[in-house]
Amino acid sequence: MALRSFVDGAVFAEVFGDGPPRVLALHGWGRRGADFKNSLTGISALAPDLPGFGASPPPADVIGAEGYAELVSPILSEFDRPPVLVGHSFGGRISVCLAARFPERIGPVILIGAPVVRIAPSRPPKLFYRIIRSLNNVGIVSDERMEKLRKQSGSADYRSATGVMRDILVKVVNESYEPQLRDMQSQVLLLWGDSDGEVPVSVARTTAGIIGSTGDEPELRVLEDVGHHVPVEAPEELRKAIDSVLE
Repeated sequence: MALRSFVDGAVFAEVFGDGPPRVLALHGWGRRGADFKNSLTGISALAPDLPGFGASPPPADVIGAEGYAELVSPILSEFDRPPVLVGHSFGGRISVCLAARFPERIGPVILIGAPVVRIAPSRPPKLFYRIIRSLNNVGIVSDERMEKLRKQSGSADYRSATGVMRDILVKVVNESYEPQLRDMQSQVLLLWGDSDGEVPVSVARTTAGIIGSTGDEPELRVLEDVGHHVPVEAPEELRKAIDSVLE
């Protein structure tokens, strides 16, 4: 496993094995390509640090999953055949966009704990938060107090994100990808932990139904006693899934 630069230094990726790569693996928010080391050993594969994580610099602008797909897409030229595309969590959002946008260049897709649909409408911020935000907008409440409130109110990912990455996080968590799911032409396998507290199995079932509405419904494999971070919690199960779809 070695880290190499791609896309004129915009993306760094872990390189596994020798020869033309067969697998492209995209990690979750706040993670990096090395998450896949125990799943990809012995396979020729690329696992990028997505822009803004690990060794890859952040995007210049606030972009969503479609923007990330555009940034990552030049890496597809490294493959001499459509790769198996593995997307965990945030990487699953990007994978769906890549597969819908470049159907002829993407092989089978494995989605892992991917929040690609919202099964309930997002709740608006609490009234107190909205009042303080309004007062901040007109200069009555300081930016420092507003930032403190944001950190108190936000998720762990939100609290740890800064600058453009925080704005990107806000954008992507409000995205949903039903049109892209319907446009996908790839074979899809859904791999989910039954104890995933971030993206429950119900999301996988909804995802399978949307994909199946325009084609074959994907296989869903639910892993017992596994949480959200399947690549590091159950790498052997991910490897089995990859081997099952490799030609």
